[in-house]
Amino acid sequence: MDKQQKQQQQQQQQARQKQQNAQQQQAGQSYGTEFASETNAQEVRQQNQQSQQGKNQQQK
Repeated sequence: MDKQQKQQQQQQQQARQKQQNAQQQQAGQSYGTEFASETNAQEVRQQNQQSQQGKNQQQK
């Protein structure tokens, strides 16, 4: 294998690595935004508050 072939091989490896990194970033971003968009923080707080009130009433 001569120098030119080695350089081409290294460039291909770098290109594959960049592509993998980009795919991983996209996956992380889509998961993060998907999760955030499907979670209503105010609704969760209300449900937690109602649950806590129910537990407090059961203890009395």
